[in-house]
Amino acid sequence: MPVRATCLLIPFLLLTCSPSVVAEDYPRHITIATEGTYPPWAFAKPDGSYAGYEMDLVKALCQRMNSTCKIVTQDWNGLIPGLRVGQYDAIIASMGITDERSKIVSFSHPYTHAPNGFLTSGTSALTHLPRAGIPLDLTRFPQDAKAALEELNLAFAGKVLGVQTGSTAAGFAEAYLPGLKVMEYSSVDQLGLELMAGRIDIAIANVTTFKTMIEGAPKGALVLTGPTFSGGVLGSDTTNIAFRPDDDSLRSAFNAALTSVNSDGTNQALSEKWFGTDISIHE
Repeated sequence: MPVRATCLLIPFLLLTCSPSVVAEDYPRHITIATEGTYPPWAFAKPDGSYAGYEMDLVKALCQRMNSTCKIVTQDWNGLIPGLRVGQYDAIIASMGITDERSKIVSFSHPYTHAPNGFLTSGTSALTHLPRAGIPLDLTRFPQDAKAALEELNLAFAGKVLGVQTGSTAAGFAEAYLPGLKVMEYSSVDQLGLELMAGRIDIAIANVTTFKTMIEGAPKGALVLTGPTFSGGVLGSDTTNIAFRPDDDSLRSAFNAALTSVNSDGTNQALSEKWFGTDISIHE
């Protein structure tokens, strides 16, 4: 599948005062793919340039690697296929580790942790779902998660759920919410619009993406509801960089850079800037 567009070139001067990772045998010109429609992680500005948490993170990582990095955008479903055929070197697109993905790509150390949650319209009866704000882990505490899912399935009877095509949330809906009618959308930012238009009743995605939707909507139009989930088909609640399985040197270089931005507070500052809270990794 072809890459949709080349969007951003990020060159860096090799300043002696800049922190850097230990030199290894990895490319100094690196192409990184992202979806680019997932605010506040990565999104297009009115002038066509890209911004967001992951765009700032790329700058910090590439500086530490003494590399010039180019960002390209690709539809979500094409990200891993494009990586596998060599159209780019890595994926930084709020991608979590799942068993299925791990069969065909390798992953870096994590750079954030954020679970999946539910969004609904402010006028919906679903604003009062049980266990609001409680984190549930499908792998570590399956009985608690099972009980919550039984309650949710009762509350969701006859409702329409929106998910992004190919996302772990779509897999979650298929596995754990069998009675729901599911509508799939190519980009996550469509979910808020569909909720406000009344075409879906509830949406599920990474909770950090909902913050931007809520802030961009009229006051009270969109609200978070119910518990959050991680584990199981959702994988961990972390986000990680994806590579081809044999790109060990490049993965090691990114891991060293991630350790650097996590240990010196850079990642925490970026997280707080874009999400209003710290979802960075503290090692």
